[in-house]
Amino acid sequence: MFAVRVYPEGTHFIIPWFERPTIYDVRARPHLVESTSGSCDLQMVKISLWVLTRHVPDQLPTVYRTLGTNYNERVLPSIIHETLKVVVAQFNASQLITQRERILL
Repeated sequence: MFAVRVYPEGTHFIIPWFERPTIYDVRARPHLVESTSGSCDLQMVKISLWVLTRHVPDQLPTVYRTLGTNYNERVLPSIIHETLKVVVAQFNASQLITQRERILL
């Protein structure tokens, strides 16, 4: 089927019409996620969260086969929103403001 290899940085030779590279940026990238969720006292809270993500180079073939090239747009928002809702639901609205540095995801 396909020869699945992850090549490091540098110059590599490919066979035209038979091989086509899929190039991923493996540096850490920031993503801004905005979410509205309910606190434990049932007040709606709008939160903006910066998340740093990066690809693990050894797992790129599996990610490409199962999720495609737009992994960040398909998977990350749902995971981040669900995690954010679980964490926000543990605090009331005033605790979210006053104890901001103690809230860990």
